[in-house]
Amino acid sequence: MAPAAAVTGAGDPDHRIAREVARVLDECRASHAVHPRKLRELAALRSSSGGGGGGGRLFLEAFCDALTPLFALARRSAGSDRVARFVAAFASASASSSADGGGNGFLEEFLRFLVTASKAAHRPARFRACQIISEIIMRLPDDAEVSDEIWDEVIDGMKVRVQDKIAAIRTYAVRALSRFAVDGEDGGIVDLFLETLDNEQNAEVRKAIIFSLPPSNNTLESVVESMRDISESVRRAAYSVLSAKFPLQSLTIKQRTTVLHRGLSDRSASVNNECLKMLKDEWLVKYCGGDVISLLRFLDVETYESVGESVMAVLLKDGALRVHDGHSIRQYFTANAEQDSNIQLMDAEVGLYWRIMCKHLQAEAQVKGSEAAATTGAEAAVYASEATDKNDLLDSVLPSTITDYVDLVKAHLSAGPNYHFTSRQLLLLGEMLDFSDTTNRKIASSFLHELLVRPLEHEVDDDGNQIAIGDGVSLGGDKDWAKAVAELAKKVHSSVGEFEMVVSTVVEEMVRPCRERTADFMQWMHCLAVTGLLLQNTSTLRNLQATAIEPSELLHSLLLPAAKQNHVDVQRAALRCLCLLGLLENRPNTELVKQLRLSFINGPDLVSAIACKALIDLVTWHGPQQIDRAIGIESPDSSYEKSQFTQVDLSDMNADDLNIGVLDILFSGFHKDDWEFDLEGDNHDNVPTILGEGFAKILLLSGNFASIPADLHTVILAQLIRLYFSEEAKELERLKQCLSVFFQHYPALSEKHKSCISNAFVPVMKAMWPGLYGNAGGSPVAISKRRKLAVQASRFMVQMVQTQLFSTESMDQASKSPESPSVSANVSNNFDISEEGLAIRIALEVASCPDKKTAAGKAYALALCKVVPLLRFRQSEQKAIKCMRGLVNHLAVSVASDKELVKELAQMAARLRSLDACPDEELSQDDADVIFKKLGLDDGFKLDTTNQAVPPTPAPRSVRPPAPPRRRTKQAPPSSSDESDEEEGEVSVPATSVSRVPATPSMTAAAARSQRASKTAALSKMSAKPPAIASDGSEPDDQSDVTSEEEDSSHEESS
Repeated sequence: MAPAAAVTGAGDPDHRIAREVARVLDECRASHAVHPRKLRELAALRSSSGGGGGGGRLFLEAFCDALTPLFALARRSAGSDRVARFVAAFASASASSSADGGGNGFLEEFLRFLVTASKAAHRPARFRACQIISEIIMRLPDDAEVSDEIWDEVIDGMKVRVQDKIAAIRTYAVRALSRFAVDGEDGGIVDLFLETLDNEQNAEVRKAIIFSLPPSNNTLESVVESMRDISESVRRAAYSVLSAKFPLQSLTIKQRTTVLHRGLSDRSASVNNECLKMLKDEWLVKYCGGDVISLLRFLDVETYESVGESVMAVLLKDGALRVHDGHSIRQYFTANAEQDSNIQLMDAEVGLYWRIMCKHLQAEAQVKGSEAAATTGAEAAVYASEATDKNDLLDSVLPSTITDYVDLVKAHLSAGPNYHFTSRQLLLLGEMLDFSDTTNRKIASSFLHELLVRPLEHEVDDDGNQIAIGDGVSLGGDKDWAKAVAELAKKVHSSVGEFEMVVSTVVEEMVRPCRERTADFMQWMHCLAVTGLLLQNTSTLRNLQATAIEPSELLHSLLLPAAKQNHVDVQRAALRCLCLLGLLENRPNTELVKQLRLSFINGPDLVSAIACKALIDLVTWHGPQQIDRAIGIESPDSSYEKSQFTQVDLSDMNADDLNIGVLDILFSGFHKDDWEFDLEGDNHDNVPTILGEGFAKILLLSGNFASIPADLHTVILAQLIRLYFSEEAKELERLKQCLSVFFQHYPALSEKHKSCISNAFVPVMKAMWPGLYGNAGGSPVAISKRRKLAVQASRFMVQMVQTQLFSTESMDQASKSPESPSVSANVSNNFDISEEGLAIRIALEVASCPDKKTAAGKAYALALCKVVPLLRFRQSEQKAIKCMRGLVNHLAVSVASDKELVKELAQMAARLRSLDACPDEELSQDDADVIFKKLGLDDGFKLDTTNQAVPPTPAPRSVRPPAPPRRRTKQAPPSSSDESDEEEGEVSVPATSVSRVPATPSMTAAAARSQRASKTAALSKMSAKPPAIASDGSEPDDQSDVTSEEEDSSHEESS
């Protein structure tokens, strides 16, 4: 040691300790490997300094002084993080140290120092303090003795830092509070976490909160909801926390299935793996002992069948499941002759398990067989051997004979509705059986006949009325059951036309009592369910020719009479069959179309919904022109363009009126207000939803319907937008979801679609704005709500117009800035399909609004003008730019009372001028009329081509008393250097005094020169490209120039 250092160390021991501590900390930056040795060295230094009492405080002060530079580092580095971890390790180790009595005292005082640092205004200081506090708390042993007062200070300080504006500080504050977060006894920490989680924008902070939540019913919901987080790391953390902290039994069935559905279908592979790890290691192995049947029982596969299938599929793919020796379906056949039945019934989970397992074995056998056929030599032999093993295993699992299989299914069918799910799983097993043998096929055919003629299940109410169980239109009351029966029937009768012949024979048997009018409504529904099964699973009507009952006989003897029955369920089933028959026909049948129209117009609401769905399906399949021709409505002359749908009152319409087209009738369904529908459950068969989905489909496939005029596309789109933003549609969740997907894709498919959106903008606003164009008003609250919906619709349509097209060429054009000037810009004329055309339409609508003086008219014009600055102009559209420049002034006049909007319009005028290649040339009225005509607007509107974007307002008359006359001294004629001073003196004089003082020649000349100079400067700035608007909201230069020009003009007029 140098003498000077020795003298300093001897004279100032705290400096010597501080230098030693600084040396140790500096050596800890290099690597974690030296930390254990340096911890012992620093502990020895603390002991040598005196331990407790004054020596301990001396060491603490020296330690904090040496650590202070760490709090000043503005940039985070690996070395500084190592020092922070070392300091935390030393402080936490001192809590358990018993070598001296100052260990706990050092920790408490050091925590106070860190809490104080966490309140600093300097960001790095708060960050380091929270980081070290977090590390100390995480490292502290459970038996560490720290006073409650200190912990209260730490908790209060970290609660404040959870709301810090720096994300890293919030993260460490959450980590510091995590050990104190005990539900019910945490002083509000868990509530703070849950509240912060809902509003937190940073993914790392949300992740830290998820890891810090304790297991409880309150936190479980937040963890499950975090599995939908936009951040992959947060979703993965949610599954990790759920796996580690929440037992399987603590989750409800809904939560279990939701967790698995989200995790197994997540777009991120890491989230999939985390969910699979939780499913396999925790739920399957830990809580179910490796028994997948027990796991399926936790999932209620009867209600959540798709989740059970996903679980089985992912576990089979991972290799976690295999068929154990001695386990097969055959074990459910008992050999006890004393029992009435020798078959043991399966649970729903067992049935699902064996169906998925057998399907997996069959798929693996097919894959190995294909690989064996595609290779040669030893490799082919290996694949063939594996395929044989899989097939042998499958044969050993399935029932040994077709008779056993049929007996097994019959036993579950006879067991009642509780085994309906298992029976369907066993029916689906039939796809893996071999029916090539004639005897087996005969046995299976007889069983299928029993399934088809098996009566529908029903209940009897208190009044003795029969109520069918299920949807009322499908075989067995369930679409899945009907599909399983159809798949088994097509497997057994696999020859061409054999399936149709067998099922049509059953239909012919069931039609007899219906034809003879002796059948009750249950027999009608049963017959129609089998008929629907036949029509839905045949590909062409040719297969129904020469069968037991031909299509024409089926139509006239069953379907049309059933559609006229009084029972609603019979009518619904009949209309469904009529739709299926119409889809199979090359040309729609006249009587079929008439019946569907009649049912839609005059039927009950449930019947009208099915008829509406059938008509829309036929329209999209055959086209509206073919549907109208079927009832004798000829297509209009090609020169006639229909622009509106025929308004029809469905309540008063005569069913014999066949002069109205099918689209007119369907569109009139939007205007009927008394549709009734049930919103409970998953019932979405209501007319508004079906109409919305159907017309959205027609617009998306508009290229397939050349007979629908383009003007009707605009009418349809306007109706869909109004329906989407209506109050009634909020209850129709399926409709809202369908239209949201439609609006997302429709503008990106074609430029014609964008043109349709632009054409629909003004009609939508006219129809939605209250108090104008014949729309009803209402209370102030109702009017305000409807105006907000209309404004939302306007912004929504602007976003659709600005959506980029999916095509490559359009994407390349859209990637370029629409307002970027180009030296060699090609002049185009397609403004009508883009934002320019929409801006011109809005401007003309504002200028021609008839009720501008009313409150509704003023609000309407104000809402439209707020949309115009959002639209962008391309430099290639020079005529549209010039036209819009002549319309901006009309907009500014209409909203002169809104200063902010006037400024935005002035900025828009400046942008348009900068984009104009020839700003001094005006657009002729003939060219303007051509533009209006192309947009489908009335021509003859006069443009305002003045340069001012804001109408001048007269200067207010001063109310101050006139200034007393002052005695002026006679001065010499002013020089050029004094002109500015005289101008300033003249401007400061009030207007009233100026009017009383005669203008001298020198003052007049100075004012004229000043005005000319200010106008020249303003015009030069307006002709240049305006600068980008600053993010801080500062006023751009062009706006101040326009204002100064107006002020100069007002001064000129007053003078």
